[in-house]
Amino acid sequence: MKLEFYGAAGEVTGSCHILTVGDSRILLDCGMIQGSRKDAARNRGPWPFEPRSVDAVVLSHAHIDHSGRLPLLVRDGFTGPIYAQRATRDLCRIMLKDAGFLAEKEAESVNRKRQRKGLAPVQPIYTAAEGVAAVGQFRGLPYERRERILPGITIRYLDAGHILGSAIVELWLEEGGVRRKLVFSGDLGNAGAPILRDPVRVQDADLVLMESTYGDRLHRSRQETIAELGEIITRARHGKGNILIPSFAVGRSQDLLYFLSQHRQDWSLDEWTVFLDSPMAIEASRVYARYAHLYDEEAAGLWNRRGGGGGLLPRFVLSRTAKQSRAINKIRAGAIILAGSGMCEGGRIKHHLKNNVWREDCHVVIVGYQAQGTLGRRLVDGAEKIKLWGETIRVAARVHTVGGLSAHADQDGLLRWYRGFDDRPPVYLVHGEQVARETLRTRLKEELGAPVGIAERGQVVDLGKPIRPGQ
Repeated sequence: MKLEFYGAAGEVTGSCHILTVGDSRILLDCGMIQGSRKDAARNRGPWPFEPRSVDAVVLSHAHIDHSGRLPLLVRDGFTGPIYAQRATRDLCRIMLKDAGFLAEKEAESVNRKRQRKGLAPVQPIYTAAEGVAAVGQFRGLPYERRERILPGITIRYLDAGHILGSAIVELWLEEGGVRRKLVFSGDLGNAGAPILRDPVRVQDADLVLMESTYGDRLHRSRQETIAELGEIITRARHGKGNILIPSFAVGRSQDLLYFLSQHRQDWSLDEWTVFLDSPMAIEASRVYARYAHLYDEEAAGLWNRRGGGGGLLPRFVLSRTAKQSRAINKIRAGAIILAGSGMCEGGRIKHHLKNNVWREDCHVVIVGYQAQGTLGRRLVDGAEKIKLWGETIRVAARVHTVGGLSAHADQDGLLRWYRGFDDRPPVYLVHGEQVARETLRTRLKEELGAPVGIAERGQVVDLGKPIRPGQ
């Protein structure tokens, strides 16, 4: 009985951990590594295990840094089931196909340049068809139901409050008369965040595998965040400019639309046209609509009062096609544009940046985590110039970082969730950069007396023996 850390050990993206119980082997997540080109190139590297030897995947949620390598796993020989909360399954049906489609388009663009240089073509990391094929192996489960998935392994999903369908995974393990309970946090939501319920507290575990994305910082309060958004919109209205919001298609886009609807009158949004410029975000919003029974009380009330989502905003435009997206760039003022990708590494937001970021009356609102090496991170760090498709562009726009919209729990939220355990079970920290993990470990140890370890890539924990992280 052992646990091996493969991905998101020392970094935020690429979540993947290998659990072996007797003759059964499962993966906890199988995520894409995101960031710089060098980071992304690691997705094409060899697996540290034989994909055919994996019996099942247990997926915590749909974000690509947790699910994005599943099509590769299937292509390389994995034939088993992929367990996911039902809403996660439906979101992955959109997201994995889209990831493959974008990979194909990127390869086409690269190959046009390579052809002119007489170089051999490159292949996309996977195709849209391969993304669809992977979803064929999904098995949807509800929250709160225990399910025996393999000999010696039983799981249960609990609401993590991060995005729709996100789950904390409880795993009951048994091998040779030894029993252990592992709790994998997945990504934990920010308590009090819009739409979704707060993360469920868990009372008991023999080992906790816990995310640490914001282990070194605190978010602004919801009230301060709302006030800041209102100020940005007011300033942009007076300056007669546009507002660009690089937004993750799943989770953040829906949260932002909720906030805009909630404060429609306060922020004079009748004077603005709000564009959701992302086919994937549009499809994801439809999935959110089908799972309104998972909303928190406040969001459910707004949903019902507005007739199931109709009329949430007065001038709201769904931009599906490339032609519709290009037309937005002719607008010089009065547009709030939500477009992917959330870290500005691809998608339509790059075109909007090219057409707006050099303008002093433009505002760029960063509302999510920006990994090292991404264009979004360079904007947050105050880059005076950026490169887009080989062209150097001056950054004259105002760049705002609105941390209170994060879908991740902050340091206090992570500590609050861990306090829910009756005892102080040992913890391994994953899914965080080194400073974040070290800072969170210090607080867990000093304030709660928790035995805490920092997970390292390739590290193996023997679950059949007493677990003593950090020793």
